[in-house]
Amino acid sequence: MRVFVTGGTGLIGSAVVAELLGNGHTVLALARSDASALAAEKAGAEAIRGGLGDLDVLSAGAAQADGVIHLAFSHDFSSAEAVARAVAEESAALAAMGEELVGSDRPLVTVSGTPYVPGRASTEADPVSTDGPVGGRGRAVTAILELASRGVRSTAVRLPRTVHNEGTGGFAGLLTDIARRSGVSGYPGDGTQRWPAVHALDAAVLLRLALEEAPAGTSWHAVADEGDPVRDIATAIGRRLGLPVESVPTETYGPLGPIFSADQPSSSTHTRQTLGWQPKHVGLLEDLENIQP
Repeated sequence: MRVFVTGGTGLIGSAVVAELLGNGHTVLALARSDASALAAEKAGAEAIRGGLGDLDVLSAGAAQADGVIHLAFSHDFSSAEAVARAVAEESAALAAMGEELVGSDRPLVTVSGTPYVPGRASTEADPVSTDGPVGGRGRAVTAILELASRGVRSTAVRLPRTVHNEGTGGFAGLLTDIARRSGVSGYPGDGTQRWPAVHALDAAVLLRLALEEAPAGTSWHAVADEGDPVRDIATAIGRRLGLPVESVPTETYGPLGPIFSADQPSSSTHTRQTLGWQPKHVGLLEDLENIQP
């Protein structure tokens, strides 16, 4: 299968490209810079130049492919306005690629976050949130899944709060970055809230399986660790960086503060049983031991 991948040179995307190439597929990767194009080509993919705002390029990439995996997203969380711009950009990009695939029965795999369900671990049957700082992503993904009725084999892989590799990535990576800048390895509240996690190499396998096998209109959970207490994550970061570990105000995390503070464990039982996905790589707390002081 020739697969058009957005975000193919990021932490998750580079793992996905390798996973696809290693399983007999070819990859056309969106590249917004010369450096990204070079990285994609070095990995064995063909590069197509453009960014998420270049809707004509996205449509052309989808038109040339047997399937699409969408991973790109601006990670500017500096303000509510920046997050809103990123969500709007992604929504338009998804709509453009989805329209190109209408009536083709080709797969379109997109990603979202695992849902938050008070009092229990979320499951694949729970709807994604359409409220809050990134609620627009939930609305965009829901619209893509509805393309199943228009001849698109659209599916969503829900990623946990931390997708990690070699001690970096996701919300845990943001905690590490803030700790380096502030001199404190902080966590919001009492730190007992739980975040799900998965290794990027395991997530890549599930994204490939969704591309190859998932029925139209379905959602899947790329969850290996159902929920690691945030205080344990901060403790591991503090130990590796030689920094004190303390509770800090929720405002420390800007527009993501309410998400950082929520207890949000998640299950992948249905995904494992149905698609045969089995995470094989180290969990988050063990992977954080790779953080370099």
